[in-house]
Amino acid sequence: MNSLLTQPNETLSSTQLRISPLTHFGLMKITGEQRHSFIQGQVTTDIETLGKDQWHWGAHCDPKGKMLASFRAFNFNDALLLLMPKTTLKADLEQLAKYAVFSQVEITEVHNEYRLLGISGTQASAWITEQFGDITSNITPLNNTIILRDGHGFILMLPTDEAKSIIDNNEGILSTKETWQALEISAGYPNLDLIHQGLFVPQMCNLQAINGISFTKGCYMGQETIARMKYRGGNKRALYIISGSTEQNISLESQLEIALDEENYRNAGKIIEYVQEGNKVLLTAVLANDTPNDAILRFKGDHQALLNIQTLPYSLEE
Repeated sequence: MNSLLTQPNETLSSTQLRISPLTHFGLMKITGEQRHSFIQGQVTTDIETLGKDQWHWGAHCDPKGKMLASFRAFNFNDALLLLMPKTTLKADLEQLAKYAVFSQVEITEVHNEYRLLGISGTQASAWITEQFGDITSNITPLNNTIILRDGHGFILMLPTDEAKSIIDNNEGILSTKETWQALEISAGYPNLDLIHQGLFVPQMCNLQAINGISFTKGCYMGQETIARMKYRGGNKRALYIISGSTEQNISLESQLEIALDEENYRNAGKIIEYVQEGNKVLLTAVLANDTPNDAILRFKGDHQALLNIQTLPYSLEE
């Protein structure tokens, strides 16, 4: 993975084919007659306009507009599914369940019923076509399988036995979850961990840039803060992609610092997601949104760190 982390904007998509078990993701299932109307009043994305061939980014916020979870939302059979990091799923489910008692919905975590696989690389489309036929929509349901198409590959949601069969029959191209995480980081995606709950308004993680916020759908939890930030301004943070090298073994709690001058540094922001192989690192972090691309960054205590801000693959301009 070293060479793949060296040039994150080229990254893993140059590899012919990789199958990655996405063990870091979980699925929340919402069923019942009022599933759409209930979630519509809770999240930033427009659930009511979510077609069967679409998936949306979105966020669930607290009443103050701070994110409790970020997710991909899609319909499957008679359920609405939210795909998000496992670390946030349980806590977010508990928050939604507090309000669900007033609606005809049931919210559960999908445990052993399905497994998730990431298919990436230049031959990903050809492999998907060979296995499942021609896929033209952003989301394709096939019996008990669903395929989410993304710019850097495909996410398969499969029954456990079928996923195991694919893994067993493709050991030569089997990769790790970090392979997929590197792609998501390079796409500037905000996969929120449990430790980030209640820290960021969605615009601080660029949700508006990946169509994760609807400003026309009406009221939802935290909507007043989110709308005020759009129409009155005041947001001073954004999600950045950073790559480079460090002698530290980093974690989500590692402290990023930015140089004030040749000798002095101050806290720069918080790491959202990272992958590390040896001394090479690739990560997303929330920094001040006026941080220049040539800023000098390091991890606290690592005077030899060499970190560079990468160009986002989307625009933050309104």
